[in-house]
Amino acid sequence: MPTIAVRPVGGAIRAVIEPMDPVMHLVQTVCPLFNDSGWAYYFTPETIGKGKELGLGGMVFYIAGRGGMLGDCEGEVVAAAFGYFNPAVIVSAWDQARATAPIREIGRAHFNCAADHGRAKLANMPNLEAFVAAAEAVNNAGDPDSMPLYASFKHAEYADDLPGRAMQLVATLREFRGSAHLLAIRAKGLNAKQAHFVKRPNDVKMFGWSEEEPPHIDDQVRATMLEIEALTDELVAPAYSVLDAAGKKALTEGAIAIHAALTAQ
Repeated sequence: MPTIAVRPVGGAIRAVIEPMDPVMHLVQTVCPLFNDSGWAYYFTPETIGKGKELGLGGMVFYIAGRGGMLGDCEGEVVAAAFGYFNPAVIVSAWDQARATAPIREIGRAHFNCAADHGRAKLANMPNLEAFVAAAEAVNNAGDPDSMPLYASFKHAEYADDLPGRAMQLVATLREFRGSAHLLAIRAKGLNAKQAHFVKRPNDVKMFGWSEEEPPHIDDQVRATMLEIEALTDELVAPAYSVLDAAGKKALTEGAIAIHAALTAQ
C-alpha cells in the first residue's frame, strides 16, 4: 500500500505518493494475521480439557498457561507482562493456579496445546517448511529486551514436527508484537487501561474492567493510539527485515494460509 508524503517537487511543495517500505508492508500484512491466529488454541475443547486434567478452569489455565512461560513469579509480575487486563484478574487466577499445580508444568502444558492445535489444523498445509523457516528467522532476530513475556516464549522448547512448531511460532510472534505494543503504549504516555478502552471497548468486562469507571479517553488519546500502532510496527520491523524476498513471500503466504486453516469451519 502506498503512502502519501509532502515533498518539494519542481520548486513547489506537493503531495507525493510513495511506495511503502517492503519490511513495513510485511509487518502490517502478517502481524494482524498472527494476532488473530496466535490465540486460536487458547479455549478449544482440547485445551480446556488439558486444563481440567491439571485441575484448572478455562480462564485460569489460559492465564497460568500463557503466564507460566515466565516461571514461578508473583501474579503482579504476570499482570505487568500481560497488560490490558485488570491486574486483580490476573493475580487471582495466578494464585489459584499456583496452589493447584507447578507453574512451569502449567506453562509447558499450555504451550504443548498450541502444538497439538497445529497438528490438528495445519498438517495438510502446503509449504509449511518454508513458513517455519521464515518464522524462525524472525523469532531468532527478535530482540526480547524489555519484553519478558515474549522472551519467555522465544526461549521455550518447541515441537519438532512442522505443524506443531508452526502454531507455536505463530503464538510467539503474536507475543512479540504484543509485548512491543505495551512498550509503545508507555512510551507515548498512555496506560494499558486506556489502550484497552480505545482498542477493545466491547471486551472491557471480560478483561476485568468496570464500565462505570472508564479511564480518560478523548480525541487526543485516540490519536495517540494511532501513533502507538505505528511505533509498535517500528519496534518489531528490524526482526522482519532479516528475510529476503523468498522469506517474505513464505511468511506472508504461510500466515494467510494458517489464518484460513484456523478459522475454517
